[in-house]
Amino acid sequence: MHLVRVLFFLVCLHLSARADLIIVQKVEGAGPASEMTMKLKGDKMRVDMTPQVSTIFDSKTGEMLQLMKDQKTVVRMSGEKMKAMANTMKKYNGQTQTVEKPKLTPTGKKETINGYEAEEFAVQSPTFKASYWLAFKYPDGVAILKQLQSLSSTAWDPSNTGVPNFNDLPALPIKTVVSVSGTQLTSTLVSVKQDPVNDAEFVVPKDFKEVQMPEIGSLLQQDPQKPAASASPQP
Repeated sequence: MHLVRVLFFLVCLHLSARADLIIVQKVEGAGPASEMTMKLKGDKMRVDMTPQVSTIFDSKTGEMLQLMKDQKTVVRMSGEKMKAMANTMKKYNGQTQTVEKPKLTPTGKKETINGYEAEEFAVQSPTFKASYWLAFKYPDGVAILKQLQSLSSTAWDPSNTGVPNFNDLPALPIKTVVSVSGTQLTSTLVSVKQDPVNDAEFVVPKDFKEVQMPEIGSLLQQDPQKPAASASPQP
């Protein structure tokens, strides 16, 4: 469950012609290094975290679908349930009031990442800290960032919990280092392609069976990382 919270945060990442995008990132820190692929088309995004698990988001309705390919099952969460889950997690982390908008602060550090100049911007809250390496000169970076910003949804907007979203970033992040609940995750941009994405990528296969997801409250109570829901959040 500890890993689920971290991945939910991650998943909690508009061209003029609304072009399709395929974004590949290298993810390190949650087990062996792996590649995560994001496919964007219109109001929808598909995230392939592993060969076995894919997640589909609809920013228009707020709905999330999680496909478990080995079991040929799908978990469907409505926009309303996504909001309820986000509120439950806020309470679990001791956040009882509206969280202030996170503030990104330039550190002055610069680094060349995969051939592109990047500048570090840092942000920290009582529950997490992160470094965003932003590439102001990345090819088509402004248009790519706008495409990502257009997928914002109130149902799963991470800024509601004090975590920056793409609308808070002044440039495209090509490397992100996030530390939360004692775990550090690093994601590095590998490639961005403006290739057409098939509509079928956002449709549940006909032979998949829909299953119910356990209530988030009961899952959090089983988390060995935190013995009680009322425990104080870790800095």
